[in-house]
Parts: sequence; structure tokens; C-alpha cells
Amino acid sequence: MAPIKHKALINVDLGEGYGNWTLTEDNELLPFIDHANIACGFHASDPLIMQETVRSCKEHGVKIGAHPGLPDLQGFGRREMKLSTEELTAITIYQVGALKGFLDREGVPLHHVKPHGSLYGMCCRDYDVSKAVFEGIPKGVKVFGLPGTCMEQAARDLGIEFVAEFYADVKYNPDASLLIERKKKLICNFLRAWNLDEVRQRVTQQMETCTASAIDGSTCQLPVKDYPISICCHSDVPGCLELVKATRSVVNSFNKEYFPNQ
Repeated sequence: MAPIKHKALINVDLGEGYGNWTLTEDNELLPFIDHANIACGFHASDPLIMQETVRSCKEHGVKIGAHPGLPDLQGFGRREMKLSTEELTAITIYQVGALKGFLDREGVPLHHVKPHGSLYGMCCRDYDVSKAVFEGIPKGVKVFGLPGTCMEQAARDLGIEFVAEFYADVKYNPDASLLIERKKKLICNFLRAWNLDEVRQRVTQQMETCTASAIDGSTCQLPVKDYPISICCHSDVPGCLELVKATRSVVNSFNKEYFPNQ
């Protein structure tokens, strides 16, 4: 159980409001993250929110990825839908293209693509789904995904650079798959707030041992191999700013110890 082989980074899903409704204050999170996954209008966001989020990320030097989801605004993209492979490729092209229009206008490159919610889970379990989604990604753009799943296999087969994810705020099943909840809940203490010591311990364990504690109390292996690592935090969990700050603190300490020259 060795530590990860690359400096750890942090990604957060941003731009997930709609119209007058805002999920969180994205600008408060930007100083603490490396990558932003920007919603593209199907599960959340709209043109003005995408434009504003791209500009804010550019100002803070945060690398931007597209966060395409299922066409499910009401369910926030966390309800599974059965789509054909042609539809899956098309909705990916459509959403990535929408975000790329704003990126091109600001002179910012598209760094990566990361599927959202149930689409992410479907990609993990079903090779055909994952391949169809990835075929909608522009050439030369990275994919963020869960290692040891169909996402990794499809990325490899299509020659797409793969970045493996750890999770600060999502529970793992014993087989190292993710427990995807429709509405995010706190991994909390009796005060209904984040137990930040547990968050730090959870993130440290993943970086130092490539393992995680599963929901049944067992320990699952995270097969990250030698992939680059980005740790995901979600902006729709209560207390997301405290979560991200705690994750940043342990990531900085880890990187300083293991990768002092990077």
C-alpha cells in the first residue's frame, strides 16, 4: 500500500445553479482548487452562469473542464436514463461544445471532461456507455474518472489521457465503486457539520495508501496505478467551503512531504 505517484490536485463541480437559483458561492471555492468541472446546461447551469464561471476560473488560474450530464434538470442529473449510444455521444458533443464556446471567447483551453452524477456511474459500470460518451470528447482532452472501471478501460482503448479521482465527500462501496446519492448529505458529526478531522483522515488515507474505508467498515483498494490524481469535492454538499479548505490543507501537507520539488 504505497502512496500515489504524483502530486495531488483538487477538483470541484462549479456553475451548478440555474437562473436566479444558486447552489453555492463558487468564487469562495476558487482560491482553494486546481480544476473546475463546469456544468453545461443539461443537469444544471445556463449560458450566463457558464460565462460567469469561466471568467471567474480564468481570473483565479483554475483549469477548466466540461461536466456533461444527463438531460435531467429536475433530478440534478442523478436519475438514470436509458439512452442509445448515439444519443450519449451527441449529448456529450452538445454540452462540451456549449462550454467550449465560452472558453474560446475567453481564450482559455478545455483541460478535461468529467461526466456528472448518474452519467458518471453509468460510465463506470458499462463499457459501451463510457465509450459512447468519450467519443464525444475533442481529441487531446483529458478525462477524469474512477480507476479500475469501464471509464479507465474506454479511455485507454480510445487513446485518451486518464486522470484518476479520489473523493473527499462520497462514500465507497466495498468494491471501490461510489455510492451516488441523488441529494448530497454530510458525512457528519452530531452537530450537523463536517467532522473535519475525519475528512482529513479520509483524504490522507487515500493519498498515502491508495485505499479507502467502505460503507460496511471494510477497506477497499483504489487501483490508481501511476495515473495523475485529482481529489473531488462537491459544491452541493452543505458546508462545502469548510470541506474544500480541509482537503486543501492535507493535500498541501502531503505534496510538501512527498513532492517538495513540484
